Amino acid sequence: MNSSTVSAFERAAGHQRRFDAAFEKYFAELAGDLNGARLGRFPARCLELLSQLSLRGGKRIRITLLHEAAGLVTRDEVPGLAEAALSLELLHSHALILDDIMDDSPMRRGGPSTYYACREDFPDHPQAALGLAMMAGDLAGFLALRVLFDAELPADRKQAMLDVQLGVTTDTVIGQVLDLERDVNPSDDEGLLETVCEYKTSRYSILAPLRLGLLAAGEDLAEHEESLRRYARPAGLSGQIRDDYLDLFGDPDVTGKPRGADLRAGRHTYLTRELLAATGGEDHDTVEAALGNPHCTPQAIDRIRDIAHRHGVHTRLQKTIDHYAHEATAEAATWHRHWNGDAVALFEQLPQWNTRRTR
Repeated sequence: MNSSTVSAFERAAGHQRRFDAAFEKYFAELAGDLNGARLGRFPARCLELLSQLSLRGGKRIRITLLHEAAGLVTRDEVPGLAEAALSLELLHSHALILDDIMDDSPMRRGGPSTYYACREDFPDHPQAALGLAMMAGDLAGFLALRVLFDAELPADRKQAMLDVQLGVTTDTVIGQVLDLERDVNPSDDEGLLETVCEYKTSRYSILAPLRLGLLAAGEDLAEHEESLRRYARPAGLSGQIRDDYLDLFGDPDVTGKPRGADLRAGRHTYLTRELLAATGGEDHDTVEAALGNPHCTPQAIDRIRDIAHRHGVHTRLQKTIDHYAHEATAEAATWHRHWNGDAVALFEQLPQWNTRRTR
């Protein structure tokens, strides 16, 4: 790793530390406002649940992408980045909460999911538990737009950044709906998997932070849009397939959820598709029996992991992850023609760094 890359990742760590402190302060101020309004216990609990999930962890890759996108244009302080960062992570919390409701997931980021925390709060009122979890998700989504709306920015710049986030909120919902279709009506069509990834990962995890950072720095997106998309698509695919891979091969202490969670939930991910296509006979039956079975034991998941190794699923997924990571890296390399090379270095290395973290 050369000095430019080392410097870029040191900056990334700094972005994340500063953001975590700002996020904690943001929620403390919201809680203070809410307590002053004396609205009752449920609104306070709703905000507390959102705060707990949001502050409990996460890679904060969107924050790095946002700040380094602005750094492609300037190293000066850029107004609006702090609000854009809050907006991105609040929208992410919104997506996580809804995702865990849809998947009936008990854990997220090493603790109870918001939905399961609500179920613990109201064991005798399941509809109230579901409703409060949904409201926590909605609150996150609306706050994501409010923080940008309240930013002190020139009107045209603020509108452009709001347009990005409004588009992303719609894309995220469409992605969730497509996610349901993929799992309820599974098919061999890889195009559907790519479309789900496009809406649930590439657009809101990669493309939106890039657009917001460049807009905040005063850049005109028009001449760069196609290149940004050519980067976001493979970067998103490599990240999504990596996450699917980690469901079976990851360390639960690192991923924050039990191994095999996607299998138990019946999710037809890239990993599931590879497993079903690669196996036959008893091995295939073992995978089918686990898929969608919430009571599947850890021992059964370990057997499926062994099956995946024997049939080369592990290797094929790694090759696919590497392929898309290299495609994103190659696109980022073209950015040296018109942007700050120090910042470009991070975009060149980030997909490869994420790929290495799967091993």
